Parts: sequence; structure tokens; C-alpha cells
Amino acid sequence: AAMLAGAFIGFGVLLIFTIGGLLTGEPYVKIVMGAAFGVALSLVVIAGDRGLAGGYNANVFRLAAQFPEADILPVGKRACERFGGGERTAEGFTYADADEMARRLCEGFAQDEWDRVGVIYTRYESMLTQTADVRWLLPLRAGKSAPCSVVFEPNEEEMLQAVVPEYVSGMIIASVRESFASEVAARRAAMDSAGKNASEMIEELHLQYNRARQGAITQEITEIVAGSGGIKRR
Repeated sequence: AAMLAGAFIGFGVLLIFTIGGLLTGEPYVKIVMGAAFGVALSLVVIAGDRGLAGGYNANVFRLAAQFPEADILPVGKRACERFGGGERTAEGFTYADADEMARRLCEGFAQDEWDRVGVIYTRYESMLTQTADVRWLLPLRAGKSAPCSVVFEPNEEEMLQAVVPEYVSGMIIASVRESFASEVAARRAAMDSAGKNASEMIEELHLQYNRARQGAITQEITEIVAGSGGIKRR
């Protein structure tokens, strides 16, 4: 599934860049070319549905705090509790949800409601390392256009209007899935650490208990021996 998603996204980027090269100067190509970045931001913030995951949610919120003026679209119960905007669980987030969100973002971007659109998610690096990061979705910057003989039907602009929302929705669902995998890994690491700490605490308490018990037994034996010696002297 991950390979298919990567192939789909890669094909979408290639197609967008190809069309962008052909449509330089057209009004809608601002989604691809985006020459200037403004200050109006829209961010999809992906956090967890539950706690007990170490610093997973805190790292996401710390990064989101760096963009205080951004319009936030939260995903995950913890994000929805913090930013409002209904309830979207990360675990139950579907491609239909991503598609609806992507079309809303693309429409707002095309109408100059936002100058930049991105996703704050958690990048999965390993079972022990997950990093909160920003993935900017719009505008995309097309590379240098090269002569090509590709023919688009019906035309390049309509293809671009259809492909960009699909690309954005693919990136959103990929970010949600990667964040959820990071959440599970972070929770497993946190629970493993908590289990080790609990085992060490239990071992230390057992040691203290045994020392106290041994001290009490030694004290009782000492008193018995002292009492016995006193009776013999009488």
C-alpha cells in the first residue's frame, strides 16, 4: 500500500510539473508556480487520538505554536480538543475525508484566501525516533520546463484543476497515516520505558523491604539473646 501511494504521489508530481511547464502565464498556474509566499497560512495539524505517547502530541503543538496566525484544520482528537473545529480521528481518517479537505484547501488557495498551505505531521524515522515536521503542499514550484510532445485531453488547464486536488489529498492521507504510525511507535516506546521504570522501582522496593525485614529479624534475635542471657544470670 505504501509503495502504491508513493507511486501515485510521484506520478502526480510529475504530471503537475509537466502541465505547469506548459501553462506558464495562465492564471490557474499560481497553484503550481507560486512565485511569492505571503503571510496567510492554512495548516492541517495532525495529532494523536489518545495520550500516553511520550512527547508525540506536545511536539506537534510546539511546532504549530510557531505559526500563531495560521488557519488550523485539526486531525486527531487531541488536535481537535486544542484547536476546535469538530472531531476528526486520526485512526478513522479516510481518503474521502482527505479528498474533502484537499478540495476545500485548493479552492481557498485558488481564491487567494491563503498564500501557503501545509501539513504539520510527525515524520516516522524509526521505532525510536519520530520528528514533528511541516510539509508544504501549496504552492508547488515547477522545475525548468522542457520541450515535450505530451498531448492532454481535454486540455492542460482542466487536467491541472483535476490533478492538483488529487495530489493534495494524497499527501494529506499519507501524512495522516505516517503520523498514526509514529503515534503507535511513540506509545510503544513510552510504555516500554514505563514498564522498565516500574520494574526498577519494584526491584528497589523489594530490596528496601528485604533490608527492613532483615533488620527487624536481627533486632528480634538480639533482644531474645539478650533476654536469655539475663535469665541465665539470675
